[in-house]
Amino acid sequence: MNDSKPNTGRSETNFNTNAAAKAGSYRWTVCALLFFATTINYIDRQVFGILAPVLQKDIGWNEIDYGYIVTAFTAAYAIGLLFVGRFIDKVGTKIGYTISIILWSIAAMGHALVKTVFGFGIARFALGLGESGNFPAAIKATAEWFPKKERAYATGLFNSGANIGAVVAPLVVPWITLTWSWREAFIFTGLLGFIWLVLWVWLYEIPERHKKVSKEEIAYIQSDPVEVETEKIPWLRLLKYRQTWAFIVGKFLTDPIWWFYLYWLPKFLNERYHLDLANLGLPLIVIYTMTSIGSIGGGWLSGAFIKKGWSINKGRKAVMLISALLIVPIVFASTVPEWWAVFLIGLAAASHQSWSANLFTTVSDMFPKKAIGSVVGLGGMAGAIGGMLIATATGFILQFTGSYLSLFILAGIIYLIALLIFNLLVPKIKEFEIA
Repeated sequence: MNDSKPNTGRSETNFNTNAAAKAGSYRWTVCALLFFATTINYIDRQVFGILAPVLQKDIGWNEIDYGYIVTAFTAAYAIGLLFVGRFIDKVGTKIGYTISIILWSIAAMGHALVKTVFGFGIARFALGLGESGNFPAAIKATAEWFPKKERAYATGLFNSGANIGAVVAPLVVPWITLTWSWREAFIFTGLLGFIWLVLWVWLYEIPERHKKVSKEEIAYIQSDPVEVETEKIPWLRLLKYRQTWAFIVGKFLTDPIWWFYLYWLPKFLNERYHLDLANLGLPLIVIYTMTSIGSIGGGWLSGAFIKKGWSINKGRKAVMLISALLIVPIVFASTVPEWWAVFLIGLAAASHQSWSANLFTTVSDMFPKKAIGSVVGLGGMAGAIGGMLIATATGFILQFTGSYLSLFILAGIIYLIALLIFNLLVPKIKEFEIA
């Protein structure tokens, strides 16, 4: 983290700003599409966690059963990510994203037909397969539409959709459930994907083929050094590189913490502070509003550092370190009053999203475009495998101890460990050629 390039002064910053202003702004329309897709992705994912206290009484399960249901989703997510990145690299972002959202929207609505624990396991498995395409497609679209100096910010923007989805879900899901039933909550939220699909098919194409994109904007998007075209890169070849393993390890260690927040946070607030479905909304909204700020702020901050003359390596890792340090206080979350817990969890979740935006962006910093989808898929698969492990382990820990303390301690320290390993594997983030 101690390497940097000299600040070239205000003139270079002004040149970059003026070039961006003159280029046009259609790429931000694409970013908006990615944002709304990610929002819908997380609404569909979050519905189950919000309804868990209700479903536990209606369907009947214990903590271990719940852990297995969550594991079914993450197992499918891992399996999907093993193949989906490569599939998107092959068929292109537009087709790949289309197929993905059709599959997960159908699966989300299918939850309404379920009546058993085993049935929820099947529904979650199908949802996980479909949702596995979201982030590989979004990261690839970002690489297609944004120069490197804007990618972390764009990634932070669309990634904040995860937090907006997690804010919208506790606003609308309890209302739909209390007005009709939990089955209608799954149906109505699942329909959102088909609405987005119409806009995606209408508005998206790669820059070179898009009729609404100016030549100036295409030139700005392609202002990074030209990449040498390569053949398809086999997974085994990608696994030979330390850069691939740095991303894989980072995702494996830290993604499970986000899964833990997503599926156990409503249950934690219900069990620890006795918040029912009608009262869960406000704490969850506060937490996930904070995460939106963290996602956008983390992407913006590393971009700001780089524009000031910092190297990509120093800018990305500085923000990742700041994020990791801000997560540490969550170790106290299970021992403090309700709103202190909300603040500590919100700070940690916001910092996770800041970390995640920069970790994702390191892939496009280091790898050629043809490999991005595959590397993101491998890392996402590793994160999902970690999510499987923590889901099952959490079920057993809570069933036999009833305490969240050890889980929050793990959440507090794991990011510093992940950053240390990342830095050992990749002392300097820079683009390299795959032999």
